[in-house]
Amino acid sequence: MSHGTARPPVVFDRAFLTGVEGVTELILVRHGEQYVADQRTGPVGETVDPPLSERGLQQAKVVGERLSVDRIDRVYASPLRRALETGCEIARHHRIEPEVIHDLREVEVFRDIPADRSAADFLGEGLLAGIRERMLRERKWDVYPYSESSFEFRKRTVNAVEAIIAENEGKRVVIACHGGVINAYVGHISGVDSDMFFRPAHASIHIVFSGEGVRALQTLNDVHHLRTGGWSLVSH
Repeated sequence: MSHGTARPPVVFDRAFLTGVEGVTELILVRHGEQYVADQRTGPVGETVDPPLSERGLQQAKVVGERLSVDRIDRVYASPLRRALETGCEIARHHRIEPEVIHDLREVEVFRDIPADRSAADFLGEGLLAGIRERMLRERKWDVYPYSESSFEFRKRTVNAVEAIIAENEGKRVVIACHGGVINAYVGHISGVDSDMFFRPAHASIHIVFSGEGVRALQTLNDVHHLRTGGWSLVSH
């Protein structure tokens, strides 16, 4: 075969969608760093939808610049402010508006605790400490009482991402969302049972190819854009 002739696809090209025509490219972006309230003693209602912090705004700007050089057909975002603000920063370079998908929101931990009560006050210090020790070992959202279940969370987030794929065949789309959402979808396509099997950095990039019924992970936790210029914006 001459060097100028393209080789036919081999089995691994088909398995991992390398060199295959008509592939959909999903660029999953975790939001920038959010303003952090005291999750132990503060009201749970204050932890649900915080805005980006000053560093988070910088991270969103940098990831927007990183993705400004490639064609982006559509940008989707969680309705929560930290993700939507990150999605807006990406979308503005392409003169499009983010499309809000409610089911891309983060897992709803302690959603059934009254919004004006703290988790420590409602559950007690001992139970809260025990729950956190279980999460450390088991990494399943089901350890948290008064919360969305692991099954519910993965079902709604995976369905939301699959709907985006179905509507964007052969396109390149950005999904600005959350660490739990990224773990849920990547875990689903990779056969990982843990709800949090890795920790995505703020404004990190994760790329999945889709086509011919295949979902192929290409990039995980890319933070190169946050390390440019001899200084680091990397945070978790």
